[in-house]
Amino acid sequence: MKKRNPSRRNFLRGIGGAALALPALESLGTTAHAAKAVPLRMAHFYVPIGVVRRGFFPGEANSIIPKGNLGNVMKSLDKQDPNPFVKPLENLTPTLQPLADFKDQINLITGMDRTFQQGTDVHAQCASCYLSSAEPYTIEGTAWPLDRTLDHLVADHVGQKTPFRTLEFSCNSHKDNKESIYFDNISWYGTGHLAPSIRDPRKMYRRLFSTGEIDRYRDVTDLVLEDAKSLQKDLGYVDGQKFDEYFESIRAIEMQMDRLEKMKAELAQVDFEEPPEAYLPRGEYIRLMGDLMVVALQTGLTNVATFMVGPERWDTPYLFEEISDKPLSHHGMSHNQTKMIDQLLEVDRFHMEQFAYLLGRMNQMEEADGTTLLDNTLFTYGSGLGDGSTHQYNDLPIIMAGGGRVTQTGQHINMAEGTPLANLWLTQARMMGLEMDRFADSSGEVSGVKGS
Repeated sequence: MKKRNPSRRNFLRGIGGAALALPALESLGTTAHAAKAVPLRMAHFYVPIGVVRRGFFPGEANSIIPKGNLGNVMKSLDKQDPNPFVKPLENLTPTLQPLADFKDQINLITGMDRTFQQGTDVHAQCASCYLSSAEPYTIEGTAWPLDRTLDHLVADHVGQKTPFRTLEFSCNSHKDNKESIYFDNISWYGTGHLAPSIRDPRKMYRRLFSTGEIDRYRDVTDLVLEDAKSLQKDLGYVDGQKFDEYFESIRAIEMQMDRLEKMKAELAQVDFEEPPEAYLPRGEYIRLMGDLMVVALQTGLTNVATFMVGPERWDTPYLFEEISDKPLSHHGMSHNQTKMIDQLLEVDRFHMEQFAYLLGRMNQMEEADGTTLLDNTLFTYGSGLGDGSTHQYNDLPIIMAGGGRVTQTGQHINMAEGTPLANLWLTQARMMGLEMDRFADSSGEVSGVKGS
């Protein structure tokens, strides 16, 4: 092997154009520079169908369970103090319990609203317009208030030097097309111009780690292993440990992909009504896609990512293996909340457990300056509906995690009724370095989020 100083983004290249990226390592002489330039990242974790309010929101445990569809523009089920307040985040509700280990690294933000534009489906609009929140009826040539989304506006500023300006992940493995693209995508280059998400873990893996679209690298790490071992001789003890952990994580991702692909092939031979994707372990699939996102952020392949847990109103069932032994339709359950309340609460907690898993992964990854990936990532959990049964667009479930180097955390921030969700997006855009006076229908920033 010729002596060289490999870059972090493309440090090893093997047969067939396979490539891997690497976090900053002191032994490679990259730490001094990297410590001064650890980037701030942004990622969004989108959950469809809203949440069961009584399980998610503080103070609503005894609220009346909504009956049926009460309309798109209803206000909060419980009265709120008209004045915003910020207080320590103390007792977590049942749905938020999986975040107990990260209570000091998150902000629960309540009271954020969006305005529904009459004339389009409530589910399509709540997903496709979630990150744009354009003022109703201001975008010409479309029935949706859909503009260039926050992730791409931010990437215009922070994505100039990364291999991928943005990455779009989706955990909808189904190929049936009952619904339009507006139900299944939250990232848009602009009005009517979709930023297509990748749903297949293998395709995302190849996009991240390959320069050639070939089938010869079933195990990319094997292709570069000889080169890697040679490089490893030059690493110090600490970097050697980090190097081993990184390769083990890549190896684990490959093994998970192989397992899911084998299971899918076997299920395809079974005669049942639902597609085989419905029977894939849901949690394993979401965590696998999440691991790929985390690695991409860690290694500098991108600074901006969106992660859609599932599509809106798809109705095709999924197997929530920790909840039921039969596939369930999340959307169908949401319209029968009175009878399905226990299982719906379990689905909400299940989604929160996946979010918590990714927080844990980010919190374990040390950056060149001694901080963690979570410290340097604005990672937001949210949904375009405040409640899946009522279709309400107000009081959305929002959790802003991480970003400790620029945010105050460990808080419950309750905004005054009617505060636009775009206020949070404006706040995040400015935290990411954008100079903008306004975002969509914003009326100002979210006070209490920015650090000193």
